[in-house]
Amino acid sequence: MTSILGISAFYHDSAATLLEDGEIIAAAQEERFTRIKHDASYPKNAINFVLNYANLKLSELDYIVFFEKPFLKFERLLETYVAFAPKGFLSFSKAMPIWIKEKLFQKKLLIDKFKEQDKNFKSEEKIFFSDHHLSHASSAFFPSPFEEAVILTADGVGEWATTTVAVGKKNNLEIKKEILFPHSLGLLYSAFTYYLGFKVNSGEYKLMGLAPYGDPIYVEKINKIIDVKIDGTFNLDQDYFNYAKGLTMTNNNFHNLFGQKPRNPEKEKITKFHMDIASSIQKVTEEIMIKLAKSIRKEYNVKNLCLAGGVALNCVANGKILEAKIFDKIWIQPAAGDAGGSLGAALALWHIQFKNKRVVEYNDKMKGSYLGPEFSQSEIETELSSLGAIFETYNYDELIDKTSEYLSEEKAIGWFQGRMEFGPRALGARSILGDPRSEHTQKNLNLKIKYRESFRPFAPSVLEEDASSWFDLNVSSPYMLLVSKINKDKKIPMTPEDKSLFGLEKLNIKRSEVPAITHVDYSARIQTVNKNTNKRYYDLISKFKKKTGCPLIVNTSFNVRGEPIVNTPSDAFNCLMGTELDYLIIGNCILDKKKQNKNFIKDYSKKFELD
Repeated sequence: MTSILGISAFYHDSAATLLEDGEIIAAAQEERFTRIKHDASYPKNAINFVLNYANLKLSELDYIVFFEKPFLKFERLLETYVAFAPKGFLSFSKAMPIWIKEKLFQKKLLIDKFKEQDKNFKSEEKIFFSDHHLSHASSAFFPSPFEEAVILTADGVGEWATTTVAVGKKNNLEIKKEILFPHSLGLLYSAFTYYLGFKVNSGEYKLMGLAPYGDPIYVEKINKIIDVKIDGTFNLDQDYFNYAKGLTMTNNNFHNLFGQKPRNPEKEKITKFHMDIASSIQKVTEEIMIKLAKSIRKEYNVKNLCLAGGVALNCVANGKILEAKIFDKIWIQPAAGDAGGSLGAALALWHIQFKNKRVVEYNDKMKGSYLGPEFSQSEIETELSSLGAIFETYNYDELIDKTSEYLSEEKAIGWFQGRMEFGPRALGARSILGDPRSEHTQKNLNLKIKYRESFRPFAPSVLEEDASSWFDLNVSSPYMLLVSKINKDKKIPMTPEDKSLFGLEKLNIKRSEVPAITHVDYSARIQTVNKNTNKRYYDLISKFKKKTGCPLIVNTSFNVRGEPIVNTPSDAFNCLMGTELDYLIIGNCILDKKKQNKNFIKDYSKKFELD
């Protein structure tokens, strides 16, 4: 049996993935173990996990592959400095020491780390380096349910490429064309994320969630800084940006064009201006992705599309591509960002380099993206007892019945079951759950449990067979990467008073039978659930449907703002005690917040100042 370890690290979202004879065995992000959001360090803990899961040692691996090529990235850094010199010296001088000390000699750094982790590790010949966007493309195509597909990847930047088009067929994949730095759709979106006062590489979700509150009145101005061709290719006017030569994303030309300086989140509230900016850049992003999709469909005449890269996490844009019916079928890698590069690099080595046969599966080969750690019932009880937690254990049917009853009573539930998800979305393994029918669920979960902005929307997990009855969606969406509108018969018409409201005033309007998951534009980010992928979660939603007639529940990631998704029973217990969650359902244990020792209560609310 051939074992391959894929690694992504040193930029953001470090991760490790293990393959055995091409099968995905385990994968996890380092942040889940260190509790440092977007941890970029060498993923020692993630590597330990995937190896332990397969009962392997580092020295026993056949191959190790890194997700990108450091020398090409260094080349870009040097050439960018030369192109913009003398501008950019400050950012260049700050980047250079760490490159010369560590990143430029990454193979040696990795070997040293491997030897620290396993003193018996010796073979340098085992180590390979993939290309950043080849890793993304491979993560999208090889696990997909398609024999043939065109693959579109888009993110900030890899070595040089920011957007690529590839064609995959059977066990091979070839990149056909690319757009190079500094022209980047991902960096354009991140520039506006920065401008709106959100954190780059994590606040893009906030921009996307804010967009429906505004109107796209700045599209024309955005088109002054990006030249979009009819085929979707584009050029960014660097006179308006600072990311290639400075320490910020935008410059004064950018600020003067839109009439305001970047928002200071510590001093300035979100206004109609910020909502309109968000709406405008979201619209431009959607238009570019649709143009790209149309042009590559026409050029390559391939009926299936795969997506990866950070931009593929823009589920609104994904939904627009689906709605446009450009391709027959679409599949999106659930770990679309750099973490998924660890998976793609390993798959590229197995299929492209070693030319191993690829077997296509009907759904996909991601196993629901449930690829992370899991805990046995005895491990859960031992850890909870060591924490002084008070819990009761139930059999399977009782647990499902009680949890569904709590949900129907509008209780907020921490749900910790089975293997942790790989990727940024909680998919019913490490989730916070709520009643979608309640008008109070969204605000309560945002402000009292997640400690985040009240405008952030929540997603529904819906039984796959019922999805089309509630949403304008006729395909499965297992990874919560498609946005679609709620069906007309579930909507509640807006009154003249409702229509007169602006901005965040729209938040409290009841728009549908399930207001907690209905965004201000009547959309929802949908996860479809089937019993073959996650039986326990499917049974819970089915029992909730039996009690209420509603085949969906609210699902959001089991964490508080600024922290990674919980990984261990201790993480879950701390989240229970630091928020206003009502219950924690972990394995076959139920923890009632009201019965816990008050000395264990943490106050997360003081940790976060909301924008």
